[in-house]
Amino acid sequence: MTQVAMKTEIRITADLWASSMLPEGIIEKWIMPDGALVETGEPVAAIRIEDALHEIAAPASGRLTADLKANSVVDPGTVIGHIGS
Repeated sequence: MTQVAMKTEIRITADLWASSMLPEGIIEKWIMPDGALVETGEPVAAIRIEDALHEIAAPASGRLTADLKANSVVDPGTVIGHIGS
């Protein structure tokens, strides 16, 4: 029997933006390296929006896959990576 790998998206939520003007955000850095094993709630990335730096927490436990590189531009709803089982 084939085992199907489950993936949970790491998505940037709109509530990180303080205003409705929605300036672009930037992935400042990945706190955890691509391929790292992470636990639910552990900070995995830092996103800069205007002058604020926001830590993005792992939505699940598993292996981190970074889909975007540091300095990539993000908007609300952008998927920046996945957590695989």
